[in-house]
Amino acid sequence: MRTGLMTALCTLVLTTGCVTQGKYDLAMQNAQTLEEQLKAEQGARAAADEKVKGLEEQVAGLERDKEALATRLNTAEARLTAGAAERRALEQKNAELTALNDELASSKRKLTEAKEALEKKSAEYESLAKSLEQEISEGKIELSELKGRMTVNLKDKILFASGSARVGKEGQAALAKIAEALKGVQGKIIRVEGHTDDVPTDAKGPFPSNWELSLARAMAVVRSLQDAGVDPTVLSAAGYGPYQPIAANDSPENRSLNRRIEIVLAPGMGTGGR
Repeated sequence: MRTGLMTALCTLVLTTGCVTQGKYDLAMQNAQTLEEQLKAEQGARAAADEKVKGLEEQVAGLERDKEALATRLNTAEARLTAGAAERRALEQKNAELTALNDELASSKRKLTEAKEALEKKSAEYESLAKSLEQEISEGKIELSELKGRMTVNLKDKILFASGSARVGKEGQAALAKIAEALKGVQGKIIRVEGHTDDVPTDAKGPFPSNWELSLARAMAVVRSLQDAGVDPTVLSAAGYGPYQPIAANDSPENRSLNRRIEIVLAPGMGTGGR
């Protein structure tokens, strides 16, 4: 580059004619200065280009970092959104479970109250249970009460001999205890129900069928209760024969269960139904 500049100056001198030594030196000095300035500018330009390149690389790196941060931000936002949705769903589920639990607690309380009401025993029941404690413990008499309907279930053998409708001594004693508890009954009807097994009676005997036998036994118990002081206006008798068994008539034990007298106390003055 310097050689070219010097050549140019020589050419200038040749074309203009002879010059003084001073002018020549000055020209050479100016040429050298220009050459140095050119080199400096070229160096500065190269440095600037290098700096620009570095800055461009930094910008590219920052862009990559920005994209990575944007991706992480989007992922975090998606997770937060999913977490918020899941939390709302869990809160709703918890509210539903709480409401269901409250409903179940309320239902349980109502069922408990209903059960207590059903199991609440009347004064007549308590009196009978106390007076017949021995017979109940021996399995001769069963006592139950549900929805205000009390039933005294007496095995036939405690009251009657086989095929008979006459109350025996043991039966009279038991009926006397029952009558004592029923004397003060008000607002209820007392229905004596006779039941038999399915073994036919002797057609030539006093009871042509189990219908007559069951009714005769029920009537005998009614008379015993009346004689013991129970108000006859609340007494009634019914015979069901073998047609309302509480067990299958397939064994001596089950037939014994079906041969029974039930004394039913029901609300009101009607029959109360079965």
